[in-house]
Amino acid sequence: MKILINTPFITSPAGVSNHYLGLKHYFSNRVIYNQYFTSFYLQKITKSKLAGRLFFPLAFIFNYLKFIFLIFLYKRPNILLNPSFGRTALKRDAHFLEIAKFFGCKVSVFFHGWDKDYLQNYLTGQKQLYTAYYKVDAFFVLANEFKNYLQELNIKAPILLTTTKVNDKLVEEIPQKNIEQINTILFLGRVEKAKGIFTTIETYEILQKKYPQLKLQIVGRGDALNEAIEYVKNKNLTKVSFTGALYGNALKKEFLNADLYILPTHGEGMPTSVLEAMAFGLPVITRPVGGLVDFFENSKMGYMIESLNPEDYAEKIELLIKDIKKTNKISEYNAKYAKEHFLASKVAPELERTLNAL
Repeated sequence: MKILINTPFITSPAGVSNHYLGLKHYFSNRVIYNQYFTSFYLQKITKSKLAGRLFFPLAFIFNYLKFIFLIFLYKRPNILLNPSFGRTALKRDAHFLEIAKFFGCKVSVFFHGWDKDYLQNYLTGQKQLYTAYYKVDAFFVLANEFKNYLQELNIKAPILLTTTKVNDKLVEEIPQKNIEQINTILFLGRVEKAKGIFTTIETYEILQKKYPQLKLQIVGRGDALNEAIEYVKNKNLTKVSFTGALYGNALKKEFLNADLYILPTHGEGMPTSVLEAMAFGLPVITRPVGGLVDFFENSKMGYMIESLNPEDYAEKIELLIKDIKKTNKISEYNAKYAKEHFLASKVAPELERTLNAL
């Protein structure tokens, strides 16, 4: 039986698109992608918010007609939908789900992201989940935390844990890391308060007073980028670089040059940047969020810190600065663990096997 994976266009930079772009080459020929238009993608290709909005009603109809066509073409394939738990995506994929069930398809749903404020409306009974979601054959989530949410919503279908991925090509032929001294701290992600950018900068400020050799590389863009740049300037901090978003070899170079990775994020599903940092042999300093809680071994992979207090982060990083032997032990363990569990070449076949078994 064919497997039809519903995803936004994989040329879009969004998380779900990027996930399936990375997995595409590792699925068998039984797996087909149905790439659909989103308002964001229409605005990108038309280079106009107004044009994107004008064309969206037509694209909306086209999305569902194409979906029906593919169901007939591939003779009721096994379907995987990929919404986030948020207002727009839940409604959109409820329609895909109803169509698929009307034509007798098996349907799985992979919730990638969670709008926790919106979720509370369902957990408190203020809103009722679309009935279509109670017809799903299986759910995929990135953390036990999210599995518990679905169980609270009285979901009876199997709820399976899965993961995001590390692109094999990104970590091809990289040497085993040998950290002689922690010089470069890497932050990679959206430059926003919710990703912990200001906790990161304040942590660096504390550490640089004692360890002037330290540098901070901030890779990414976001709503708080200008504010973060101004903050660094006002604090007269030195050796802080803002690179913007990087891809391919430029991104690889940042991972190779770094000695430690930090992401004091407020909330996540399964942050790909953490998995990538581990694959490059970087000790990780982060928070117990999302899927990290289910596998991260504190002190063995780095440190998960509950608080957002920069002093707590500086304290743990200083432990690694002072104990390079332990730092390299963590580095070796992280690289091995990530390559055994998170490479796209391992994640894609496992997902395909699971879907075929439903």
